[in-house]
Amino acid sequence: MWNFKTPGIPDDFFERAEKVPITKEEVRTIQLSKARLRKGQTVFDIGCGSGSISIEAAIQIEKSGKVIAIDYDSNAIELTKKNIEKFEISNVSIIFGNAKEKIPELEMADVIFIGGTGGDTKDIVELCQDKLKSGGRIVIGIILIETLYSVLEILDKLQFDSVDITQVTISKSKKTTKGTMMLARNPVTIISATKI
Repeated sequence: MWNFKTPGIPDDFFERAEKVPITKEEVRTIQLSKARLRKGQTVFDIGCGSGSISIEAAIQIEKSGKVIAIDYDSNAIELTKKNIEKFEISNVSIIFGNAKEKIPELEMADVIFIGGTGGDTKDIVELCQDKLKSGGRIVIGIILIETLYSVLEILDKLQFDSVDITQVTISKSKKTTKGTMMLARNPVTIISATKI
């Protein structure tokens, strides 16, 4: 389905649903680069939505690695399953449930992606700190300013290192009857950091 090692699978390749979010391809590519993925790693995708991060991470870490995708929305879980089948990915496990209840039961991870969390991102970051290996990376996609502030506060309290904040504003072309126009997407802030 996707015969390239480079990330950035076009959004149109994924099965989509109206109320299930997808991390857009350009933002996804930056998040994957901030994670510094390597073959054989264990990765969590918390708030997996459509599964786009899970699938791209699974390709990067190859079959010797594994991705654990978590979401509390049954529609997101079903969509992630469809996309895993579509891309013929075999190294992603899916967990349906509240991340705050499921994270303590998980094994240790090398990389943790945090996406849509329903407003409790700060609490999830705190829980993830105990499940992230020393030297592990955490990558958080944020839309709300209030979430940005709370995440920076908790990363500082937990003494994460190499905290990087990148705000991404993307415009995509769209053909019209008179030519091509650029349509802006919502800005996304990506915070990445390393556990000491």
